[in-house]
Amino acid sequence: MTNAFDTKQITEQFESMFFAPARAYAELSVDYTEKLVNAQLDAGKAYSDTSLAQLRNLMNVKDAEGLCDYMEGQQQVAKDLTERLKGDAEKVVALQQDFAKDSQRLTEENVKQSQKLVEENVEKTQKAAESKAKQATDTSAKTAKSA
Repeated sequence: MTNAFDTKQITEQFESMFFAPARAYAELSVDYTEKLVNAQLDAGKAYSDTSLAQLRNLMNVKDAEGLCDYMEGQQQVAKDLTERLKGDAEKVVALQQDFAKDSQRLTEENVKQSQKLVEENVEKTQKAAESKAKQATDTSAKTAKSA
């Protein structure tokens, strides 16, 4: 008795319908996470460096004039940090938009590929059914002639 199922074909279908898309999405997620973590690390380092520099500047204040200079410098630091925060937020938003766009593209590709596989399988099944029906008809015709 022959095996009615083609395990190689089933494995290939599982690969193309489930495993390959899952790996592609996982790769996309890992890339996004890496970029996001690196952006956060860069931002954290910049904020830490700025804070430490400001603390060092504060420690160097020795008189009222030095305090005035320090306070004026604080305004520039606040402005710079505000710009940095804005840039960091824009970077994160861009990363999220790219991730969403790439996720949507992957989903659309997987849906198209799944539809193609379903259509191919329907076609194969129809051909197999037609072939079996023809064989049954031929067998019935031969049996009828014999009788």
